[in-house]
Amino acid sequence: MIEIQVSGLIKSFEIGRNVLDGLTFQIDQGERVGLLGKNGAGKTTLFKILTGELDCDEGEVIIGQNRRIGLISQIPVYPAGYTVEDVLRSAFSRVQKLAAEMEALAARMAAGESDPAILRRYGALNEKFEVFGGYDTDVAVNKIANGLSISAEMRRQLFDSLSGGEKTRVNLGRLILEDTDILLLDEPTNHLDLHATEWLEEYIRGFQGTVVAISHDRYFLDRIVTRVIEIADGKAEFYSGNYSFYAVEKERRYQEKMKQYLKEQAKIEQLEKAADQLRLWAFQGMDKTYRRAISMERRIERMRTTAKPTKARKMDARFSTAEFHGDEVLALRNIAKSYGDKHLFDNITLKVEGGERIALIGDNGTGKSTLIKMIMGELYPDEGRIRTGPQVKAAYLPQIIQFDHPDWNLVENMMAAKRGLSAQSARNRLAGYDFRGEDVFKPVSVLSGGEQSRLRLCMLMDDEINFLILDEPTNHLDIASREWIEEAVEAYDGTLLFVSHDRYFINRFATRVWELAGETITDYPMGFAQYRQMKAQEEAEKTEPPKTVKEKPVTERPQRGNKAQQAARRQLTICERDIAKMEERMAALDADMETASCDYEKLNTLLKEKEAAQAELDALYEKWEQLSEEAGE
Repeated sequence: MIEIQVSGLIKSFEIGRNVLDGLTFQIDQGERVGLLGKNGAGKTTLFKILTGELDCDEGEVIIGQNRRIGLISQIPVYPAGYTVEDVLRSAFSRVQKLAAEMEALAARMAAGESDPAILRRYGALNEKFEVFGGYDTDVAVNKIANGLSISAEMRRQLFDSLSGGEKTRVNLGRLILEDTDILLLDEPTNHLDLHATEWLEEYIRGFQGTVVAISHDRYFLDRIVTRVIEIADGKAEFYSGNYSFYAVEKERRYQEKMKQYLKEQAKIEQLEKAADQLRLWAFQGMDKTYRRAISMERRIERMRTTAKPTKARKMDARFSTAEFHGDEVLALRNIAKSYGDKHLFDNITLKVEGGERIALIGDNGTGKSTLIKMIMGELYPDEGRIRTGPQVKAAYLPQIIQFDHPDWNLVENMMAAKRGLSAQSARNRLAGYDFRGEDVFKPVSVLSGGEQSRLRLCMLMDDEINFLILDEPTNHLDIASREWIEEAVEAYDGTLLFVSHDRYFINRFATRVWELAGETITDYPMGFAQYRQMKAQEEAEKTEPPKTVKEKPVTERPQRGNKAQQAARRQLTICERDIAKMEERMAALDADMETASCDYEKLNTLLKEKEAAQAELDALYEKWEQLSEEAGE
């Protein structure tokens, strides 16, 4: 059964540029569809057309008969004084109307009315009330609130007093509680923590209706969608699989189109040479060849059917790394912080060493951004001390980005941030971050969240730094921009501390995990995959029957709390990175020696460099073996 049918959809906001240009697709009942496309491709515009918030210029949209659509994107306006509980229960408006009518009928019957029609009506209403889950609303609200980490205290708060992320969470809960057949989700995970995101994934996988999701969260897409519709140049491309399938298939299609295009161009070039020769002969008096040349040129025009396939231009920029000599980058000693009666954390003592890549994770509201701001000196701890190494040069990308001159354009802000930078140099640097043409003269205040993140990174990446701190760096970025920042972080050699709910980003970079929960930070000196495995094991142990726990000797449990082992594991991670770099250096020297095989003096110099590098590599291998034993691995 068809749930959504879109035919020849055209929508423009400025003359001569169609955001949607003949968009056509179909979604069947029960499908899980991911709607992809770069920022500005028209995905949110399409959602607004589907819900009737916007009208299309041309085309047709058909929604299945009696199908109810629920959209989570912009936060609706609720009456003044509405609490979070009121917003959640507004999802049961139909049930509440039924209950009100049932109460009125019950009052009439209690007053002595005995009309059989009243009893029949009451029975019909009661049946509907039961079908719509009227007797289970409390259970449903509690289940959704627990899954989305909406606490009992938060449910009593005024909705207008919540942050943007908290409002998004509450509104998502209200949408799920509604009796909808089609869920339209516009970036649902942007303001959700890991716990809430995973809960939402499980809910969607069990949802009986149809789901269409706009998301740049690759893990989320892989887990919930079975089909991808990509909007490119106002039209739809279809991929029958999850995000991983889409990524591979998109590259395969690009290579296939490029192969076809090159083959066609080679044939056209061959025919053009032949046509030119025929025209030359015709000019020399061979009249018959002129008609053959004209015929061949017409054939060439008919062959020009394949446009050259293009890829999105990649941003080519890297963090400039300053050298760091020493072990200690950051030290936290007995840190405590509270806001009134709310205790965020207490007695936090941690140390960061050079080259580490640390993910700071935890539920929303636990104090991750507060801790980052204290490290940067924007806030002060109630107790304890924070110290950075003497040679540390830090750079910080905050979650909420602000500029000193929001009314100035991009070029002016770049020149203000970098003293002595010319306007042309500023434009050249901005071009490396995909700000081109008239875009560089826009006021910073009109940029989207993703564009502001890109601009701030453009300013950061020109500074020589050795300690990079990122607070939700991939929020509001499309997939292409996320991949770009990931490549930049991959090439960065310094120390990294980041807050993120993007599981792909965490899994790729974290060599150590700080979990903030229960007013303390638990240090896991391992990657994200190992951390998840350990957490799953801990949960399994909690749910095991008591006899199973008793059968397992306590001595078999790994002693992960041993400080010496934790330090050894951190050093081991750094040592492995040093070994990889040295092996790359050896490979480069081998290549240089092969190139300089006829230059005795240069070859001799390279040989000495290789001997020194080999000695250093041998020392690193010995250090690695020693650290492996100390770490118990």
